[in-house]
Parts: sequence; structure tokens; C-alpha cells
Amino acid sequence: MNDQAYDLIVIGSGPAGQKGAICAAKLRKRVAIVDRAIMMGGVCVHTGTIPSKSIREAIFQLTGTAVKTFYGGSFRGKGEVSVQDLAASVNSIVSRETDVIRAQLRRNGVAVFQGMAQFADPHTISVEGEADKVTLRGEHVLIACGTRPARNPDIPFDGKRILDTDEFTRIGGLPREIIVVGAGVVGLEYASFMAAVGSEVTLIDQRPVMLDFLDREIVEALAYHLRQMGTTFRLGEKVTKVGIDEKRNRVFAELDSGKRVQGDMLLYSVGRQANGDLLRLEAAGLQPESRGKVKVNERYQTEVPHIYAAGDIIGFPALASTSMEQGRLASCRMFGAPSEHMPELYPYGIYTIPEISTVGQTEEKLTAAKVPYEVGISKFNELAKSMMLGDETGMLKLLFDRNTRKLLGVHILGQRATEIVHIGQAVMAFGGTIEYFRDTVFNYPTLAEAYKVAALDGLNKL
Repeated sequence: MNDQAYDLIVIGSGPAGQKGAICAAKLRKRVAIVDRAIMMGGVCVHTGTIPSKSIREAIFQLTGTAVKTFYGGSFRGKGEVSVQDLAASVNSIVSRETDVIRAQLRRNGVAVFQGMAQFADPHTISVEGEADKVTLRGEHVLIACGTRPARNPDIPFDGKRILDTDEFTRIGGLPREIIVVGAGVVGLEYASFMAAVGSEVTLIDQRPVMLDFLDREIVEALAYHLRQMGTTFRLGEKVTKVGIDEKRNRVFAELDSGKRVQGDMLLYSVGRQANGDLLRLEAAGLQPESRGKVKVNERYQTEVPHIYAAGDIIGFPALASTSMEQGRLASCRMFGAPSEHMPELYPYGIYTIPEISTVGQTEEKLTAAKVPYEVGISKFNELAKSMMLGDETGMLKLLFDRNTRKLLGVHILGQRATEIVHIGQAVMAFGGTIEYFRDTVFNYPTLAEAYKVAALDGLNKL
């Protein structure tokens, strides 16, 4: 057994852990990072962000989704998309991304320990590897060990026909009909992927409204598009039983309303369980909250002052992008380095087909706060670039103050929404007005041109 001392021990190598470790290393601190060998890069790389977005891109390429409008409705891309096509794309990207992360940590002098980490006391971490056990002592600790899919014990998961989201990237074949339980971000993403490859999707959620933190008009437009692709919504419906009808070889879900939904496969995507319950937090003087989450203050500090937490384990918004920033900020704050951040300008990216991205205020929040705002809209089907990309569904919506014309919010549905949202984010960060877009020349043809069209639409209403 070895004892090793560090300025910072990071538990978890996902986005928050990576950036927290590298930030501390650049501050000339002695840093160790701990994760299981098969999970280097965290859920983000292995079962979450990277695999799901790789599947999305593969679907776009293989089905010709991006160019059907350009070439006409008869264009079918590769035709039958196989699981092997999707798996090959995912495995290649996951392998390369894992290598990149290992190289970054090595280049910054971060010591990597592979195994399961648990607290022995507030400053001591025990790492149980395949061959040996190592004891690490840290002046500071950053908990960034992420989450796993929440599992209902009453659902008979078999990894083939009834799956959680971690298992979905390893499916044996594409289903003709799929039931998706849970219309949160992840459930909607996978539902849209399956609709895009031609599966009939039934999406069930006990909440009556989807994505209630987003602009209503954008969410309604997404729902309309998914219905056009063959998705059936069962909102405000609670699942009471899931099983397999062996005679028909079909999966079924029974609903509280008495309905019975059937399909070839069921994907369960109702929430995430934080991995805090695996760390023996009580030995560190911490108590996990609901679903294993760790409570922090605005400095990402737990109730034990030298222990910090960042990423999905602290809850909403649980995005790879925000987790990276939280990890960096946690290291800056624990070691007294200067840092600025603007959480009100964190963008959201939802990788449905079509994708959604948003930054700033929504109409609902501005109305509640009695802010006098106006709206400018650009429809993507009026943009030359969108026609080239085959995107008839997209729109960009700007919210701005009627009196000062200051930009307050940007909401986008459509191809490359997650890329072009950063233009609006930059203008908001500098307190810019909607007139900036009127007076700026954008390359033509581009999707960025939508900002000028939306700004002119909004200014015409004043």
C-alpha cells in the first residue's frame, strides 16, 4: 500500500474533473485524478455526450437528413441504416477522444490513478484498482464523478429490448417501433434520432409540458416537427407497468389512464442518479442529497470547506459545457486564483433533430418580471443557406428591451443552432443592442445572417 500527497485530488475524469485538474496543474499545484480505467473521460465520452452526438451526426450523414430538401423528397441517403454503421462511428470517436484526454492530463503533469475511489476520511482517498490499492492524501478534493441513469426497480431491464440510456449505444438492431419513457433532454434527443431513421416513436412523460425551462414557441415547433416525423406524444401520462409480451414478442407499457402502448423496444430515460452514493461521503463528513447529489455553495464548495464538487453531481443544468466551467472555477476558487463567470449567459444546447440552442431570458421570464420587450424572428426557410442545408424547420428569435434595445435573449431551432447561438451570447456579454445586428455585415449566404433578418423584423415593430 502506497501513501501519496497532493494539493488536489479530483474524483472523476469527465468534463468537470478534467478542467478542474488541468486548471490546478497550471497554477503549479500537485494534482491527482482518479477514475475507473474504462471510464477515462467520464460519462461524457463513453455513454453520454460524445456517443449520443456521434450517433446524431452519423444519422445525418447516413440517412441524408441534411440534404433531402436540397435533392428532393426521393433522396434516401444510404437507405437502410444499420447498427454497425452507427457503432463504427461512435467507437472511433470515443477512442480518439479518450486518447486526447489522457494526453492532455499527461502534458499538464496530472497523475492518473485507475480504480474506484472512496473517502477514508476528509483528506484521504482510497483507490481500489484491479491489481492493488493506493491511498492518496489531498489538501483539497474535487468531487466530479458524474451520474448514471436512474433505474426503477419495477422495470425489467434486459439490455436488449428494455434499456436505459447507457445501454442504448450497444443495441443489437434498430427498432421499427420504440417507446421512450421520459421527455427530458436525453429522452427527446434519442426519440428524435429514432424518428429520423424511420422508427415509429411513442414518447411518454408524466409532466404535461416538455422542457419547461425553454422558450414555449421553440418547444412547440420542435414538437410539431417530431410529429411530422411520426412521433406520438403521451404527455401527462404515468407509466404503471413495463413488460414483454412473449407471445407477440413485443414490449409494452401500461399507463395510469388505462392505455397500453406496444413496441419492439423501450428506452427508459427518467432522470439520472448521481454517483455520490458510491464514494462513502459520510467518511468525509458529507451527506448526499436526493439521488446522490452533492450540495455546494456559489463557490462550488461543500459543507466541508476543503472539499468542492462540480459537474452533473451537483445537479442542473448538468451539461458538459457548464461542467467544464464549474470544474475550472472550483479550482480557481480553492487556490485563490482570479476568475470571472456569467452563469446567466451560459448557453443551452439540446441535440435533438432539429437541434435547439438558447441563451439569456425567455418570453415567460420577461413577462413575469414585467420587462417591456419586443421580439424579432427569422424563419430559416427564407435563408439561402438553410435551403442549401435542407432545413425548412428552423427559426431564430431575438428578445430585446423596447426602450433600450438591449439584447435579452436568443432562441434558435434548426441546423447548427448550437454553433450560431454564440454570436448572440457574445453580443449579450458586452451589453450590446439589437442595432448591432442591423449595422453589421454578415457573410452571405450563412445561417448567421438570420440575426440581421430577425433584428430588422424586431425593429420594424417599434
